[in-house]
Amino acid sequence: MTTYEAATASRSRTHTWEPRPEPTPEVLEMTGREVLQGAIDGRFPEASIMSTLGFRLVEVGDGRAVFEGDPGDHLLNPMGTVHGGFLATLLDSALGSAVMSRLPAGSAYTTVQLGVHLIRPVLPGAAALRCEGVALHVGRTTATAEARVTGAADGKLYAHGTTTCAVLRTG
Repeated sequence: MTTYEAATASRSRTHTWEPRPEPTPEVLEMTGREVLQGAIDGRFPEASIMSTLGFRLVEVGDGRAVFEGDPGDHLLNPMGTVHGGFLATLLDSALGSAVMSRLPAGSAYTTVQLGVHLIRPVLPGAAALRCEGVALHVGRTTATAEARVTGAADGKLYAHGTTTCAVLRTG
């Protein structure tokens, strides 16, 4: 086997997820923060995108959400660096969850604007990334938040972003 053949040998990656259950009356009466904490505690399934891309919700507070992600070689773009879409997805998840953590029961949100600034490339073999989102404003109909993606071990800034969300009343 040549060096090229060894380096380009096929790999496979398998992930599993639980389907999103229908909301029960109990869940519909929970605040956004309670739902997010329930996912961390394992009472609710995590969003399927997290197992697909390899990241997880690790902390939630009032107006704050933290995700950590593992940038593996399954996420590389044609140039051999981690695809910017992975960083954008981490940002969107932390931004939206920071907003969600401030929503009362009977509310939901949807992203209507996402701004992403990629600062440095994430190279193959990079250590875990940490993305912390903070809600800046959560009103009756709109919300805004900001977030940063940093190296979990070294604190280097890789990306930052902002969002505007529409707040929806479901109840």
